[in-house]
Amino acid sequence: MSEIHELLEKLNDEQIKPVLDTEGAVLVIAGAGSGKTRVLTSRIAYLVLEKGVSPAQILAITFTNKAAGEMKERLKRYIGDEVSYMWVSTIHSMCVRILRADIDKIGYDKNFTIYDDTDKEKVLKRVFDSLGLDKEKLLKTAKNLISNAKNDCIPPEEFVKVYYEFKFADDIADAYSAYEEELARSNALDFDDLLVKTYELFRDCPAVADYYSDRFSYIHIDEFQDTNRVQLLIAERLALKHRNIFVVGDDDQSIYGWRGAKIENILSFDELYSDAKVYKLERNYRSTKKILELANEIIAHNKGRRKKTLWTDNGDGVKVELFVGDDENNEADYVSIQIKRLMDRYGEYDYKDFAVFMRVNALSQAFEQEFMKYGIPYRVYGGFRFFERKEIKDLLAYLKVINNPRDDESFLRCVSVPKRGIGDKTLSELREYAVSRNLSIKEAIYDLSETTISPSAKLKLKNFGALLDSFKEFSERYSVVDTMKKIIESTGFNEQFDGDNEDEDSKLMNIDELLNSAEQFAKDNPGTNLSDYLNSVTLSSDTDDINTANAVSIATIHSAKGLEFPCVFVVGLDERILPLARSIGIDNELEEERRLMYVAVTRAKERLYLTRASSRYMYGSRDHMSKSRFIDEGAVALGIKRDQKPLLEYYADCEHGQSVGNFGAGYSSGYAKSMLNDVKLKVNANANATEYKTGVRVKHVKFGEGMVISVKGEGDNLIADVAFKGVGIKSLSVKYAPMEIIK
Repeated sequence: MSEIHELLEKLNDEQIKPVLDTEGAVLVIAGAGSGKTRVLTSRIAYLVLEKGVSPAQILAITFTNKAAGEMKERLKRYIGDEVSYMWVSTIHSMCVRILRADIDKIGYDKNFTIYDDTDKEKVLKRVFDSLGLDKEKLLKTAKNLISNAKNDCIPPEEFVKVYYEFKFADDIADAYSAYEEELARSNALDFDDLLVKTYELFRDCPAVADYYSDRFSYIHIDEFQDTNRVQLLIAERLALKHRNIFVVGDDDQSIYGWRGAKIENILSFDELYSDAKVYKLERNYRSTKKILELANEIIAHNKGRRKKTLWTDNGDGVKVELFVGDDENNEADYVSIQIKRLMDRYGEYDYKDFAVFMRVNALSQAFEQEFMKYGIPYRVYGGFRFFERKEIKDLLAYLKVINNPRDDESFLRCVSVPKRGIGDKTLSELREYAVSRNLSIKEAIYDLSETTISPSAKLKLKNFGALLDSFKEFSERYSVVDTMKKIIESTGFNEQFDGDNEDEDSKLMNIDELLNSAEQFAKDNPGTNLSDYLNSVTLSSDTDDINTANAVSIATIHSAKGLEFPCVFVVGLDERILPLARSIGIDNELEEERRLMYVAVTRAKERLYLTRASSRYMYGSRDHMSKSRFIDEGAVALGIKRDQKPLLEYYADCEHGQSVGNFGAGYSSGYAKSMLNDVKLKVNANANATEYKTGVRVKHVKFGEGMVISVKGEGDNLIADVAFKGVGIKSLSVKYAPMEIIK
């Protein structure tokens, strides 16, 4: 039997149909965990091995760098090293590749800089200052609206026509126009521009668009539900010649409307391509029946969707657990102890098998705090990226201005780090002088005769320019790693972190990690240059390495797309958090919140826990919280009543003699027993304290030495209140906390 036939035999009846349907427009509605990656890779392998299509004629666009890497690895197993001739990447990486080759045709140099979100905000702040606009009132709104306008292909001159109902539309239009001028002068693009400029290149230079449309006979697009208008236009243009466009997605997992994604793209694909064939993948290979029952029950409340019902041959699995904590710390404590108990009771789990998903990353603090108490290793995703750390951006700024001398933002960043006696007033005048003469700042420093900048400052600026020139010359002969080391040595970059404290040490370790990343990139991508490395850095995501370390993943639900874990905790299930307050009463936004819930639930393979808190500290005060409507919408699957009693009432019922089996709808009998023990802890404050007694000294791996000030409970449920110097009092489960008595 041939290799391709062995591959096809692994597909189910639903999967094999779109794999064999190779011509024309094809839409695959792929439910969560239905094996869409296998379908995509099998189809591509089928085209190459059975249909004789050259790998160079195939384009596959994925949603994340991680997904692109996994697809390449799978394809390599099927078709070998020829996969290198195939374009498999995110759409942003694809656009960078196209622009690096041809952006000069629309007025940019090929060595353009890509500005990340932080760079974008700094440029906008300068624009606001120059226009006299109120940053506190308008900056965030302007940033979002400019991004939305770009994704909808609305240029500055048309902004007011579209956003005329917005009170400050004229001001934001002015800021948008000035921002675009700043980017063009710096030969820089923001993330949205990577798409917009590719669209403009295709529009204004048909020969370039024709080249790619002719080259790619077969186009594949994953996660199609999260494409925006400009992405759709690019895809349409690429498919113009051969019209073989294969898109895969799930409208129930469309969760990026806030950044311009159009769910209509997947809902109306068969209207755009009237001859399109539509297939559905509803068999789930990931989750248990109980988890899928909950997912199906919740998402059925959405109206704007293609109807489908996930099913599986997997077992029923354990019941989905629901927990209501007194507050956010109680909620996080429950999650910590559940992780410890599962690892203790079932030896097959590692820390990397657990994930905690939340709607907003502001909720992570309580979980980080509790995980530290119990010695649970964790990583936080969806928040502050490694490459956004100040010391990393400062060093990378040198590389960026070496690569693109017109990059004003990078120049202004690195000229001040380390400090070299050039003040803000000098830099402000320098920038205004450069703008008035339509020069980059680096170009302007060589002739400052018509400025009021002092002679000493002029000399320092010229010396800095000469230093950058020497770095550029060095980079043309040596590797990226060697260039970074040269910059660090020549500028004394690391000497600014000479404080004897953990924060400074951490920054030095981050610099080392950056050097390691550059060295690894060179090993993985031989023959690449500085520009290629900067591309990889700017297009990286903090979720590219999610679930690679043996640690619990704490992540926003938006970061969870495409991932799966044996045990998942969906936390913060309160109204105003999930769903967010701003979505309540707005149908399309509320449906997107429900899709977020659906995505979170369907990440779980074996065990799923839903948690919330009766009160939370929010917006400067402690508020009473009401349960998320999504809990009620999943009531049947959860086995609860919509008028469920508060958890503490069930504590009282159990204490007054009700059987554990009647502990309360929504709480498993096993969990009821554990919570009943916790109630008893509160009643039997000092029973059987054994070795842990008041006055005993202990040592905790994170908090150091401390003294027990009280104990409560007994046996496995023994809790010790320990006072740690400089940390405060911590309540710790003796069984699970990483501490020991100092003899």
